[in-house]
Amino acid sequence: MTTQTTGKTTPTTALRRGRPMRAGTGVPPGRSRGRRLPAKLGVLLICTLWIVPTLGVTITSFRGVDDANSSGWWTLFAHPGGFTHLTLGNYSTAIEQAELGSAFLNSLAITLPAVFIPLLVAAFAAYAFTFMTFKGRDILFIVIVSLLVVPNYVAFVPIIKLYASVQLNGTFPAAWLAHIGFGMSLAVYILRNYMSTLPKDVIESAKIDGASHFQTFFRLILPMSAPALASFAIFQFLWVWNDLLVALIFVGPGEKQPITIAVNNLLGQQGTGWELVTAGGLFSMLAPILIFLVLQRYFVRGLTSGAVKG
Repeated sequence: MTTQTTGKTTPTTALRRGRPMRAGTGVPPGRSRGRRLPAKLGVLLICTLWIVPTLGVTITSFRGVDDANSSGWWTLFAHPGGFTHLTLGNYSTAIEQAELGSAFLNSLAITLPAVFIPLLVAAFAAYAFTFMTFKGRDILFIVIVSLLVVPNYVAFVPIIKLYASVQLNGTFPAAWLAHIGFGMSLAVYILRNYMSTLPKDVIESAKIDGASHFQTFFRLILPMSAPALASFAIFQFLWVWNDLLVALIFVGPGEKQPITIAVNNLLGQQGTGWELVTAGGLFSMLAPILIFLVLQRYFVRGLTSGAVKG
């Protein structure tokens, strides 16, 4: 009997060469580390590209106007004595000058309804598209999803005219309705795809036990869809909170301006006051960072268990 040589390193041949296998893989640890190296370098590069600008904005927000205008933030590392000149003056000036406190509350008043209302409506719609049978269901779903490719700005003029007819421009409901309409298609798409991955046996058992659609939705589907709901909630919160275009068009500057407009007003003519803009920008990041930290575990589960599946 002869043994054929295939050129591949099997666990047996590797053991003969004295190289241990990775548990459950049959791959030598050296080869695995070699394959992971490009991925690790890629992740390191992406993290560096993200961290360096953020570090620059953070350091600039603590520098005085003279230091910020005379030298770059990176010069502090060449002259560490410059760190002793860092101050919180930009934050106090930005908060007082742009009234960031009231603008922060205005952003909350705009963002929270613009997140929860489409989330609830889209969850009902996704349940209907997934577990209910009615005429034209697939065509209606395709129409809703196809609206994702329509740019938002093509709808601004008719919406402004419609709001003007009912005197809605410059109010919070004007921003709510705009964000709800612009985000509804993606919400239905994400939630419907996630619900289609849920076990059908649980739904059938609920029907056999006599549960209505209302009971099935609130007691079974809604709790099991928490990862997808959290994923969309984070996306929608970040979009609405960081939005400037819709806020300028439908709310505008004034007493009801959100924090994005307030921060933008800190920037003077010819680019002056940008050290205040960095302080105001970091101040506006407090709420999104808090939301992401609270919901991050649901966010990862939602992305990896069906929220982005086709």
